[in-house]
Amino acid sequence: MHILRTIAFALVVTGAIVWGIVGFFNYNIVAALFGDATLMSRIVYSLVGIGGIIMLTTLGEQEECYCDCSETTTKY
Repeated sequence: MHILRTIAFALVVTGAIVWGIVGFFNYNIVAALFGDATLMSRIVYSLVGIGGIIMLTTLGEQEECYCDCSETTTKY
C-alpha cells in the first residue's frame, strides 16, 4: 500500500502544480504537450483524479512501522 500511496501522492502534487500554472499563467501544460481533449490528455487527467481519490480514501491511515516501536527516545 505504501507504493500505491507514493504514486498517488506524486500524481496529486503534479496535478496541483499543473492547476497552479493554469491559474497563475493561464497556460495548460497538459494540453500543450498532448493536445486539447485528446486521449492522452484525458488519460493524464484521469490518473491525477484516481490519485486524488486514493489519497482521500487513505487519509488518516497510519503507515506501517518497520522499526522496533517498543523503544522510546528521550529529548534533551
